[in-house]
Amino acid sequence: MYLKRLLAFLCCFAFVFCLFPSSAFATGGNGNIDGGGGSMGHGTSSNFWNSGNDGVRITVVDASSGTAVSSPLDFSNRTQKTSLLHFGKVNKLQYLGGASLSLQSGVAYSCIRPTQSMPTIVSSKGQSNIEAIKRYFCSEYACMMVAQAAGVDYERMIAGEYKLLIEPIAYFTHNGQYYCMTATEAGLYDQVSGGNLRKTMTSLTHKNLPLSMFLEFSDLGISAWTGSTTGKQNNSDIISTLGVGIVWFDETPPEGEIEAPDVEYRVDTDVITAVTLRTDQDLTPDNPASVTFHILGTTYRVNDIVIPAGDSQVVWVKWHTPSTPQTVTITVSVSGAYTAQDTFVAKIVDLNEHIPPDPVATDTNPGYSVPPLPSETQKLTANWGVWSCYWVPVWVWCDHGEDGGHWVDEGYWEYEYTGYSASISGEMSLMPDDIVPTASGKTMKSGYGVKTEVRATLSTDAPTSHITYPQTAFSVFPEFQYQTYLRLLQRSGGQSAKFIFKPNEFSTYDRTVHFTPLWFPDATDYTIYTQVWDTWTPDGMLSINLNDYVSIQGSLYDDWVRPYSFTYMREAWDR
Repeated sequence: MYLKRLLAFLCCFAFVFCLFPSSAFATGGNGNIDGGGGSMGHGTSSNFWNSGNDGVRITVVDASSGTAVSSPLDFSNRTQKTSLLHFGKVNKLQYLGGASLSLQSGVAYSCIRPTQSMPTIVSSKGQSNIEAIKRYFCSEYACMMVAQAAGVDYERMIAGEYKLLIEPIAYFTHNGQYYCMTATEAGLYDQVSGGNLRKTMTSLTHKNLPLSMFLEFSDLGISAWTGSTTGKQNNSDIISTLGVGIVWFDETPPEGEIEAPDVEYRVDTDVITAVTLRTDQDLTPDNPASVTFHILGTTYRVNDIVIPAGDSQVVWVKWHTPSTPQTVTITVSVSGAYTAQDTFVAKIVDLNEHIPPDPVATDTNPGYSVPPLPSETQKLTANWGVWSCYWVPVWVWCDHGEDGGHWVDEGYWEYEYTGYSASISGEMSLMPDDIVPTASGKTMKSGYGVKTEVRATLSTDAPTSHITYPQTAFSVFPEFQYQTYLRLLQRSGGQSAKFIFKPNEFSTYDRTVHFTPLWFPDATDYTIYTQVWDTWTPDGMLSINLNDYVSIQGSLYDDWVRPYSFTYMREAWDR
């Protein structure tokens, strides 16, 4: 979808990484942001960060004094847990002004999830898509989003009275606890923890997070950064200078366009793209409408569309996405009617299966508490329909007097609407692996593997050309706070699909299992959360969230008279 006003006031988003030259890109604003970074290292089961699990903290400040005119606001593409550990909403200027770092124990965390997703802010590879970031933060949508959330006047904002202080945020697990930190907070926390954060998360907290944004020239009392844009940074420089960008506005910018992703699909998946067609006049078999979809060089044409005047109907195409991630512009040509949207930007993504690390005997997680289950949205039902029409003859005799006459059909078109519906249902079973020697029903010892069987069924009265069957399922795990790591499940079946774990790469015998951590607490339910996606209809994607548990009592060491290797003990019983 193209937004018809490009508020290109953010020339601050010269967001140029590494050795790229900075440049202003719009007449309406001014830019003071640059960036750098590098590649990431490898985490552990207690210390890790998931690429893309980032955000920004934005504070609206007075353009002259730098005084905050709004409370800081956090934005993230991902729904974040309210129970994560955080230090409140404090910005860099407030920390530099003397605010102390204070862990908000028991205070729920909140952030805003934009309707239109932000580009990657903190890259795992040292370079983000700068043009995408420019387009996003220069959009009318982003500006109005901040103004509305902050409770400030939009017109005063773009008139130049305010600046935006923007700080990158990372959400990560440190010593088994899930944190939210800006770069400044990471530097301060590392100081009070005696360097412990730098020891475990250095590539994130002391390189890619602080170097994701910095000033090209000094402003609001913060100095421009002239040091290395690729190496690890010290706490002093991070706190005083790094991890910040500033946006300000001079005048109302010219009109323009911005691309915004309207839909997200998975790679190598059957999907449905739909538009709603409207008409002010009767569309009949004598003068029908047609819709043409242009997707990746292929044309899909839907002909003979009939709709009564003043009404509407969804029109769709079913197609298969490519096997590689990419952004696809889908254009729609309409003849005989109109649609509110004739261009889509489809983001085709790979779920990037983040396989959990192999649990080892030395893993510990002191202070761990079982997290609540996620509450992701799901869509269980869909409804749509198709118009048809037929001719109702009304024969009238036309009298010509002495010359006789003739019959005239003065009939009319009668419309019928055929409605369709679809719903998804499912169930999940989590059980100890078949070779766990001391399992009893759903009770087992930690360290062994668990198996799952997920069934998802589509119920519909529509033809197969209207729908796709369930295609994607993935599970997340309590030892990782239901974050970061996931397992894509393998599918069999169609309308009633069955999903199980893929063979575990850490299993000696390629068991289709997930290994529970040895340290998982006794007398506790180990619950896995699974989402089933990609059941497409003209009314959107159906999805369902499922979960099941096993009860943990003891560990596998309780089953052995003398210890063998950990990997041997967890799978040796049937050999």
